[in-house]
Amino acid sequence: MPLILYPHHVQQMQDAARAAYPEECCGLLLGVWMRADDRRIVHQVQPLANVWEVEVEASLASSQAGSELPLNRKSRYWVDPKDLLEAQRTARDRGWVILGVYHSHPDHPAVPSECDRQLAWADYSYPILSVTADAIADIQNWRLDDAQHFQPEAIEIQAEIKPISS
Repeated sequence: MPLILYPHHVQQMQDAARAAYPEECCGLLLGVWMRADDRRIVHQVQPLANVWEVEVEASLASSQAGSELPLNRKSRYWVDPKDLLEAQRTARDRGWVILGVYHSHPDHPAVPSECDRQLAWADYSYPILSVTADAIADIQNWRLDDAQHFQPEAIEIQAEIKPISS
């Protein structure tokens, strides 16, 4: 089933990807998961700092073996655990959950890397934005299957609800 976003959510992710370029951006998607029909409705996009550092690289060295990309913020992202905990509190206080993690792939396709797969959590959606110096080239959404492989997950853009003026 789809990940449901509003146009301003897509705009927020695109703005974050452009601002971070040539490095990867990252952030969280907060909202409600309608488990009966597996719809995920995003209520908040929360951009976060990409805190990928040498220490993270060292702790993940075994999962990075064979990578052809440099191990830096231009090809990797890391969410600060403190930011993740704060987002969990915010979501819980509002009756929401964390639905997923978005990030960008500067000058690369919106396709998950092996590193993305190894660090992904089950049940989360993973929108990836392909960004170049000039534009957002593509947005694709992914979700792990039972075999821990990414499968495409649809994105549904809902129309903004406008208040009725009198």
